[in-house]
Amino acid sequence: MAITAQHSRASALALAREVLRIEAHSVAALVDRIDADFQRAVELLLGCTGRVVVSGVGKSGHIGRKIAATLASTGTPALFVHAAEAAHGDLGMVTPRDVFIGMSYSGETAELLTIVPVIKREGMPMIALTGNGASSLARHADVHLNVYVEKEACPLNLAPTSSTTAMLALGDALAIACLDARGFSSDDFARSHPGGALGRRLLTRVSDIMRTGDAMPRVPLTASVMDAVHEITAKKIGMTAVVDDDGRAAGIFTEGDLRRLLERVGDVRSLRVADVMTRKPLSIGPDALAAEAARLLDSTLRNQLLVVEGTHLVGALHLHDLMAAKIL
Repeated sequence: MAITAQHSRASALALAREVLRIEAHSVAALVDRIDADFQRAVELLLGCTGRVVVSGVGKSGHIGRKIAATLASTGTPALFVHAAEAAHGDLGMVTPRDVFIGMSYSGETAELLTIVPVIKREGMPMIALTGNGASSLARHADVHLNVYVEKEACPLNLAPTSSTTAMLALGDALAIACLDARGFSSDDFARSHPGGALGRRLLTRVSDIMRTGDAMPRVPLTASVMDAVHEITAKKIGMTAVVDDDGRAAGIFTEGDLRRLLERVGDVRSLRVADVMTRKPLSIGPDALAAEAARLLDSTLRNQLLVVEGTHLVGALHLHDLMAAKIL
C-alpha cells in the first residue's frame, strides 16, 4: 500500500506529539520519587572531598557524560569515565575520596558490574540510577535512585528514549540541588564559563570597556558650544561630557542636543556649553557589570552614558563599545 506524502506528514506530527507526551509523563512521574533517598544522594555529593565520577555505557553513558558536565559547571567537581574503559585502566583516575554514580536502566550492565567490586573495595560511596530497584547495581549501591518509566517513547518500546530522558532530568535535579546547597552564584557560574557569551556578560565590568584618557570626550564648564562640537567630532561617540574644575561631571552635550539647539536658535557660536548642556546626565559606576550598562541604555533609548566614581568623571561608554565586547 502506497503511503501518501500528506499521510506521512500527519503521521510524523502525531507520533512526535505522542513521543513528547510520553517523555513528559515519564519526567513528571519522578516528582513523587524525590524522597529521603534523593536527599541522601545530595548529601553524599556535598560531602565528596574528591570528585564525582559518573559512569555508564551506551545511551546511559551519553546521559552520564552530560550529567557530569552539568555537575562540574554548577560547583560540583565531576568527570565521566566510560565503564568499559574503566575496566581497562581508567579506574586509575578514581580515588577513595570520590563519589561514584553508576547509570544503567536495567541495572545489569556487565561493564558496570565488573568494576563495582573495585569501587566497593576502595570504599567509595556509590549512587545508582536504574529503573529496577531489585537489580544487581541497585542492590550494591549505597543509594538507589529509581528512574523507572512505564514505557519507552519508541513505538517498538525498545530504543532508550523515555528512560534516558528521565535519567537526564534526575541528574539535573541532583546538580541543581547541590548548586543551591552550596550557595553557587552567577559569578561562580561565570568563572567556569569564561569563554562563552554568558561568561562575558557576567564577568565584564564597565571599567573593562569604557573609554578613558584621551579617548574620553570632555570639555570644561567654560567651553563654548563650538568647543564642544569640536570635541564631539574628535572623539567620535556623539557626545561630550562637561566637567567642572575638580573633574566632576556637571553635564553632557550630545549631537542630538546640538541639532535641537540649531533648530531653536540657529547661530550657536556665541553660546556657552554650560548654558545648553543636559544636567544630571545618565551615568553608571565603573564597577557595574557591562550588562547593567546595556540594560540602562536600552531602557532609556540612549546610545551613550558617562562613567562616574562618586561624582567624578572617570570614563565614557557608547553602545558600540558594548557591541565590540560582545555584551550585546
